[in-house]
Amino acid sequence: MTGGSPGDTAERYRRVARAFTQRVEAVPAGGWARPSPCQGWLARDVVQHLVEWVPAFFANAGGPALPTAPASGTNPAAAWRALDTAIQAVLDDPDRAASQVNHPQVGQRRFDEAIGQFVLPDVFIHTWDLARATGQDETLDPGVVHDLLIGMEPLDEMLRASGQYGPRVEVPAAADEQTRLIAFTGRRP
Repeated sequence: MTGGSPGDTAERYRRVARAFTQRVEAVPAGGWARPSPCQGWLARDVVQHLVEWVPAFFANAGGPALPTAPASGTNPAAAWRALDTAIQAVLDDPDRAASQVNHPQVGQRRFDEAIGQFVLPDVFIHTWDLARATGQDETLDPGVVHDLLIGMEPLDEMLRASGQYGPRVEVPAAADEQTRLIAFTGRRP
C-alpha cells in the first residue's frame, strides 16, 4: 500500500478507515465483549490495540502527536473516532502529511508513507476481525485486498519472523483473494 501521492494515501486511508468506523459504530449491544479472531482478544481489544499502538508508534518516531486511548475499553468507538479524526487531519494537510518521522525500528519516513505502510494495513485487517467478532459483514474492499495480498506475499518470511502474524492458514488454491489474505495473516477465514 505504498507509493502514489500524499493525496492518494489520504484517500486510501479515508476509505479503509470509513469501513472500520462503520463496523465500530454498528457493534451490537454486548458485542464489545465477544471474542475476536485474534487469540485472547475481545472485540473491544481490536479497537484498543489500534488506539494504543498507533499513537505510541508516532510518539517513538518523533510525532506528530496523536490522541492516546482512554482507560481500557471504556468507550472503544469514541477512542477510535478521536484517533481516526486526528490521523485524517494530518493526512489532509500536505505539509503535515509530508513531515518526517524517524522510528527506531523502521527508520525515517514521511508521515503519510508510515500510515500507508503500517497503519492502513492494520486497520484494514482489523476491520475483518471486528466484523467477524460482532457478526457483521466481513466483506473487504477487493482493491485493497489485492494490493495488500500482492504486497505482503513476497514478505512472508519477514512478516512471520517479526511476530506480526501467526502461521499461515492453508486454504484451497482456488480461494478468492480475501480468503487468501485473511489466511495469510494467520486467521481462519
